Amino acid sequence: MLDALRNSAQSWVAKFLLLLLVLSFGVWGISGTVFQGAGNAVVTVGDTQVSAVEFRLAFDRQMAALSRQFGSRLNRDQARSLGIENQVLTQVAMNAALDEQSRRMDLGLSKDRLAGLIADDPVFQGINGRFDRATFANLLRNVGMTEEDFIVSQENTAIRSQIVEAISDGYQAPATLLSAINMFDNEARTLDYVVLNPDILGPMNEPNDEDLKNYFDDNKANYRAPEYRKITYVTLRASDIADPAAVSDEAVRNDYEARKDRYSTPETRTIEQLNFADADAARAGVEKLAAGTSFEDLVLSEGKSLSDVSLGTLRRANVPDGAVGDAAFALASSGDTSDVVNGAFGPVIVRVTAITPASVQSLEAVRDEIRNELALVEAETILLDVHDAYEDSRAGGDSLLEAARKQKLTPVTINAVDRSARTPSGEILRDLPESQSLLAEAFDTDINLEAAPINIGGDGFLWFEVLDIIPSRDQTLDEVKSRVSSDWKREQASTALGKKASELKERLEKGAELSTIAEEMGLVVDTKYDMKRRDQDAVLGSGAVNAAFAGPEGLVALADDDGRTAKILMKIKSVSTPSSASSSSEQTVGAAVSRRMGDDMLSQMITIMQSEFGVTYNPTVADLALSLPY
Repeated sequence: MLDALRNSAQSWVAKFLLLLLVLSFGVWGISGTVFQGAGNAVVTVGDTQVSAVEFRLAFDRQMAALSRQFGSRLNRDQARSLGIENQVLTQVAMNAALDEQSRRMDLGLSKDRLAGLIADDPVFQGINGRFDRATFANLLRNVGMTEEDFIVSQENTAIRSQIVEAISDGYQAPATLLSAINMFDNEARTLDYVVLNPDILGPMNEPNDEDLKNYFDDNKANYRAPEYRKITYVTLRASDIADPAAVSDEAVRNDYEARKDRYSTPETRTIEQLNFADADAARAGVEKLAAGTSFEDLVLSEGKSLSDVSLGTLRRANVPDGAVGDAAFALASSGDTSDVVNGAFGPVIVRVTAITPASVQSLEAVRDEIRNELALVEAETILLDVHDAYEDSRAGGDSLLEAARKQKLTPVTINAVDRSARTPSGEILRDLPESQSLLAEAFDTDINLEAAPINIGGDGFLWFEVLDIIPSRDQTLDEVKSRVSSDWKREQASTALGKKASELKERLEKGAELSTIAEEMGLVVDTKYDMKRRDQDAVLGSGAVNAAFAGPEGLVALADDDGRTAKILMKIKSVSTPSSASSSSEQTVGAAVSRRMGDDMLSQMITIMQSEFGVTYNPTVADLALSLPY
């Protein structure tokens, strides 16, 4: 957001604050704000007003930027859903606070400087890269802004940037802070560790009935059956109504003849091309081949390898050099070489090492494919007619099943499915059409209510009805006994592993060797070298990496892996701190940290300005400004 303020004197497209400050004010709120309907300004800060035209211009610019980002033109409803209107209101209010401050400080800008800023703006430049007055006038006319109003706005923006630059630009973060950041980011540690899995505990005891009952009673909510719904649906896609049997043999034959190229594979040849410096050298090469020299030896005598002369396997149309292509496809058989060919880049000799003849699939081989395609094409032409006939049937009182049968559509019934597409047996129904939309709407309607169809792709439809609702309920222990048993054993193993790991950690802290402990457990000690705080490690996981930096050299630590199924027992062997005298990291992060701190100061300063000057919003004028046609 603050980049826009810094660059505002260079381009009118980037006049508005970036989202950072918008979010900041969204968090802090705008205390003392008064919403009222009086006046013609959208926002008033002190004696500075933001007109409806200025607000609309800012809104349109934000809309244009986001439209380019999304790849399509946003409408106002979409803008509202994205919060653009409130963002722009906050942006112009912050700009107005800076304008009011500059007015009170009596800041100014020379007319020559202002003229230069406008002339240098690429938005107003023609195809010659120079300021174009017609472009300037047209752009302002499109947003309903006079040249005088724009010049005043541009002047305010340029003056505003003086405050921004004075507050935040050029700020240098303290060296002590940068050194601390460098120390934090680049401190490296080498550690020995072992991974403690539940396997080290040996076989777990099976739970008895009392164990299962107690565990089930303590965790009954985890075993509650979700709500299920019985759903019938029917789809209408071209594939649902296509009738290949209705396509005649004559239609198939005619389509095959009309598109025979589709079933033809052109001849291909694997081609090699040996270039020569001049025609004499090329003729000498032909003579050597005629005298018995192999093409491979001729290539080597020219200081090249076979990979240097290979063009690959190509169709005639794909050979880059037409003369070479003609020569290659004129050779009678694989292994033949050509006479001297005057190629695009000089004389060459061509050899063909493999020939794949052209082929055509027979009508019999592709008959079914063509028949299905023609049936789909025919189905696409009548799909909307079937849709309308189905809807008319429902409107006439037919049930979903009756209407589907009349249109020769096949209903599908799901006896029970929950919101996540699971059946009571735990199976996931992966073939539900438009699964997410279907289930969301099915769980938002009632039994036997007719719902609007769901679109399938660009030209398909899905109708459904809820036939029954099976409410969520508490399951009995017998229904989930196997699952309860698995969960009980997993919890027991986790508890036992935690206890065992803590015992091993205590031994390690008292002076035992990690290698000795590992050997007793049948494990191997691994080592991680020069690990930093921000490193990601698939074995240790983030928790263990954080634990490795929780103390000095010699630290013994215990942490869960990322899956929380194993424990990592570690000991820090060495700690390496970066040299502050030659730290390139300080230079790398220094600019970013300084900029962030400068942004924070500017953000706080604008908050103070708004609190001191007072901010008034007029939503009626803002709504009027945005109601004008685009």
